[in-house]
Amino acid sequence: MEKPKKKIAAPRKPARSRKRKTVYSPEEVHEIFRRFSVQRPEPKGELEHVNAFTLLVAVVLSAQATDAGVNKATRDLFKVADTPEKMLALGEERVGEYIRTIGLWRNKAKNVIALSEALIRDHGSEVPDSREALVTLPGVGRKTANVVLNMSFGQPTMAVDTHILRIGNRIGLAPGKTPEQVEDTLVKIIPAEFMRHAHHWLILHGRYVCKARKPDCVACVIADICKSAEKTTEIPAPLVELAPQA
Repeated sequence: MEKPKKKIAAPRKPARSRKRKTVYSPEEVHEIFRRFSVQRPEPKGELEHVNAFTLLVAVVLSAQATDAGVNKATRDLFKVADTPEKMLALGEERVGEYIRTIGLWRNKAKNVIALSEALIRDHGSEVPDSREALVTLPGVGRKTANVVLNMSFGQPTMAVDTHILRIGNRIGLAPGKTPEQVEDTLVKIIPAEFMRHAHHWLILHGRYVCKARKPDCVACVIADICKSAEKTTEIPAPLVELAPQA
């Protein structure tokens, strides 16, 4: 008796990756950032520093720590070590004493010394102005590199922290599960004229208005544009002048 032939299953089609898109029109995105620019014409990062090197160190130390906590620790550190050579001369133990109040301070002290050595050895003691070079330094990831490139070299980068990741998803501006996904969308939709300060505007908005526990919609300059499901029921009038209608 002839055995029944086994059915060969058809090959599965590769799953299509779901593209995460903003729920805002280009005109709405432009208006969001125009209002941010009116509210804070010259936004500043809150990490204290005196040059590109101390900014790099401060951002490395800020991982899983608050800017205020980092500033408290680095004020005295940067008075005695504002160059890679001076930092290296202090040594890991002494650096650790300065930053002991910061979370993960032991590992961060190692990274600060190691990146100081790398800057001296590979970059003539200068902080490089390319992301590719920065991310090779100990303790430096994409977000840290983007902050340094933006603040020290004026490059239009988008450094996605917890605030920007939350806002991107909460209001639907740049939905994504990872910082990279959110960054990818933001750099595509934000008008070039606003990219220089965009990451600062979003960080400050998330820190002081669109806060993690409860967004302060009454104080929000984009409340009437925002499409978040978490908005309060009463939407205030715009706090800044609307763009003229065509």
